[in-house]
Amino acid sequence: MVGGEVVGDPKTIIHALADIDGAESGDITFVVKAAKLTLLSGCNASALIVPVGAEEIDRPAIKVRDPYLAAAVIQQFFLAEPFVACGVHPAAYVGDRCVLSEQISIMPMAVLGNGVTVGDRVVIYSGVVVGDDVVIGDDTVLHANVSIGNGCRIGARVTIHDGTVVGGDGFGYATDSRGSHVKRPQVGFVQIDDDVEIGANVCVDRATFGKTWIKQGVKIDNLVQIAHNVVVGENSIVVSQAGIAGSSELGRNVVLGGQVAVTGHLKLGDRVMVAGKSGVINSQDDDVVVAGIPAIAHKNWLRSSAVFGKLPELVKRVRNLEKKIAALLDK
Repeated sequence: MVGGEVVGDPKTIIHALADIDGAESGDITFVVKAAKLTLLSGCNASALIVPVGAEEIDRPAIKVRDPYLAAAVIQQFFLAEPFVACGVHPAAYVGDRCVLSEQISIMPMAVLGNGVTVGDRVVIYSGVVVGDDVVIGDDTVLHANVSIGNGCRIGARVTIHDGTVVGGDGFGYATDSRGSHVKRPQVGFVQIDDDVEIGANVCVDRATFGKTWIKQGVKIDNLVQIAHNVVVGENSIVVSQAGIAGSSELGRNVVLGGQVAVTGHLKLGDRVMVAGKSGVINSQDDDVVVAGIPAIAHKNWLRSSAVFGKLPELVKRVRNLEKKIAALLDK
């Protein structure tokens, strides 16, 4: 399952994965670094997941290159439950022309508009509202009070958590000569590709024209704002309270830290990393790490931060030097 090497008794029976402090007999736990093996002295776990190269292991173990990843895979295996199709609850509303798989579970008080297509093994929880002509792929889960706007497309194995709005209007206005704001119609849609997970209370706005696009494997934390026509590249991670303004494009495997702001019409290359609370106002090349407001190279930001704490002292020294220079000039 995890491509590891078994050390010790391979017939040891394991029922669950637990952390070091909470593990009991029958559990397996994990240590990310060999230097942390000393933490296991009082641990009751029956087996371990340890890094390759770990020595002096006192119980059965699996040696792997990445124990953190292996633990996630094993825990998912233990927690997996077979899908049970409950059908459409009588208290749910389903509009006209809908195409629903027989293998679905639609909970009470969910609402599906007209022309909705729902794939196999989809779960739609209470309070979800799905607009007209939405397509939802296989094995997708929409948690309570999610809203999916008209015409949006949701891929397979997508999870969207409570309270998220996909396909709300983008924020677009034209201002006339008197300063009044005239709404620009938002007539595009949102496309969410396969294997995406979106946290709670996220807003993904529909496009002005065309589509806002969340590509395959993207993971989005709670309380994130993604504006109209944004493209988020494959396997990118967007952390809580980040915001991406209209028409910006993120490459593959981009990481935005918490409370990052990305202004509109930018391109962030593949594997760009942005430190938390940074403000990105310029496009970024592949593989760069930036931080600060405005965001600059991370190393430069660290040096600047170190200087910032010394500014009062530096100002005092400069003023003293100015007085000494003025005194010399008076002579």
